[in-house]
Amino acid sequence: MSAAFLILDDNDVFAAALARSLTRRGYRATVAHSGEEALEAARRERFDYATIDLQLDRDSGLQWIAPLRQALPAARLLVLTGYASIATTVQAIKSGADNYLAKPANVDSILSALAHAEGAEEGAAPGLPADEGTPLSLERLEWEHIQRVLAEHQGNISSTARALNMHRRTLQRKLGKRPVAR
Repeated sequence: MSAAFLILDDNDVFAAALARSLTRRGYRATVAHSGEEALEAARRERFDYATIDLQLDRDSGLQWIAPLRQALPAARLLVLTGYASIATTVQAIKSGADNYLAKPANVDSILSALAHAEGAEEGAAPGLPADEGTPLSLERLEWEHIQRVLAEHQGNISSTARALNMHRRTLQRKLGKRPVAR
């Protein structure tokens, strides 16, 4: 019997491409476009693996990690996002995700991240890139700090802008950009 894979992603093209690639590799792939669909599928069927998109159309994938972990206690959960930050990584791992991967991600990197999660030592920080000894750029430090303060204010832009002593529109502009590389 092949391993079952749940894909929670509101991007139809990415989800279909990932499902096709996984099927070619012998996995049974099920796509859910919302957290409710994913939770319903998890209650109907046992999944060995699941990918959860962080930015869903109507809500955050972070809120679906704990319910999916509860419904699928033995599954390996991988959070995928186009906007990686240390704050959301920590929040995802604390909520029950096994690993965290920045998009764009192909099937090889997804399977590798899930395999890494299976072999991760207790207490290790899965999904975080290894430190090559190079310090973070000033832009990346700013991005990480904004993400941490935003998480502290439960995603409230106005409250975060006040805490950062920054105009709300400036913060929105910074959040709309892709994170800079290390």
